[in-house]
Amino acid sequence: MDAPAPRITSGKLQEDDLALDTTLRPRRLEEFIGQEKIKDNLSISIAAAQQRGEPLDHLLLYGPPGLGKTTLAHIIAHEMSVSVRVTSGPAIERAGDLAAILTNLQESDILFIDEVHRLPRAAEEVLYPAMEDFALDIVLGRGPGARSVRLSVPRFTLIGATTRYAMLSPPLRDRFGAVYRLDFYDGVAIAAIVRRSAGLLGVASEDEGTDEIARRSRGTPRVVNRLLRRVRDYAQVRAEGVITSEVAREALARLEIDELGLDEVDHKVLRTIIEKFDGGPVGIETIAASISEEADTIMDVYEPYLMQVGFLQRTPRGRVATRHAYGHLGLEAPPQLQQRLLE
Repeated sequence: MDAPAPRITSGKLQEDDLALDTTLRPRRLEEFIGQEKIKDNLSISIAAAQQRGEPLDHLLLYGPPGLGKTTLAHIIAHEMSVSVRVTSGPAIERAGDLAAILTNLQESDILFIDEVHRLPRAAEEVLYPAMEDFALDIVLGRGPGARSVRLSVPRFTLIGATTRYAMLSPPLRDRFGAVYRLDFYDGVAIAAIVRRSAGLLGVASEDEGTDEIARRSRGTPRVVNRLLRRVRDYAQVRAEGVITSEVAREALARLEIDELGLDEVDHKVLRTIIEKFDGGPVGIETIAASISEEADTIMDVYEPYLMQVGFLQRTPRGRVATRHAYGHLGLEAPPQLQQRLLE
C-alpha cells in the first residue's frame, strides 16, 4: 500500500512543521495556552522538585497527535533549567541503543521518548531498573559463564508521549509517577493560539479571520498553525496580505476543509461507512481496506476527532455513523439507526 499524502488537518508531525514548531513553541508554562489543569499540576511538581533539588518524577503524556506533548517536554526542561534529549520508540531498535542514550545523560536531564508505546520489548526492560533505581543491568558473556553487571546512570526524568495509551505494557505504565491526558482545545484557547502565532509570524489579520481558521482547526494547535500558513499564503497573493473572514473562508474552501474542520479524507471515511456498509457497524480493517489507508492511521488520526464531534461511534461489532454524520453530509438517516447504536 502506497503511503498517503500528508493531510493538512492531521495532527501528526510532518516534515515542514519542524521549523514552524521551533519558531512558535512557547518556552515557559505561562506562555502555553490551554490544558489548564495539566499546567497547574506541572507547575506544582516543578516547584517542589526545584525546592528539594531533585529531578522531576517520570511523566507520561498521552492523547491525540498535535496537542502539545513535545512542547510540554521542552517547557519542563526549560523550567527545570536542564537539557532535554529527544528520541522516539521506533528509533530505538535494540536495547543497546537505549543504554547508550541513558549513559550519556547528565544529572537531572530529561529524556523525552515520543511514541513510547512502540519501544521494543528488550529496550523496555532496560528502562525498568533505569527508571526505578537509576541503574542498567548489563549481561556480559554468554552461556554458563555469563554474568550480570549493574551500572549506575545519572538521575534523570523520563517523559513519555503516546497516542495509544492502551498499548503501553502495565509494567511500564506503573513506573510513571504522573500520567496526564491532553484533550482537544476549546474554541477560546485555539483562537488565542492562532492569534499568538499570527503575531509571531507578522501576519496581518482581523479577529474574524483568525476565528474562522480556529473553527476549522479540529481543536489542535499543530493543525491551526498549519492552516494559518496556508491562509497567509493565499492572503499574500490574493488579498494584499490581510486575513479577513472572507479571505480565510476562500482559502480554506480551496483546501476542501469544511466549517467543522473535516477534510476530504474524513468525508471519505464517513461516506464509506454510510454508502458502502449501510451506516455500519463495520470493522476498522474493512474501512481501511476500502479507502486504501492503514487501520492504525484511521484509529490514531481520523477517529478521535470524528468521535469528538459525534459523527462516529465505536460499538462491539464495529464503527457506526451517527445521525449527526448523516445530517452533516446532507443525507437522511435510516429509521433503524438508533437500534444499531444500541446493539
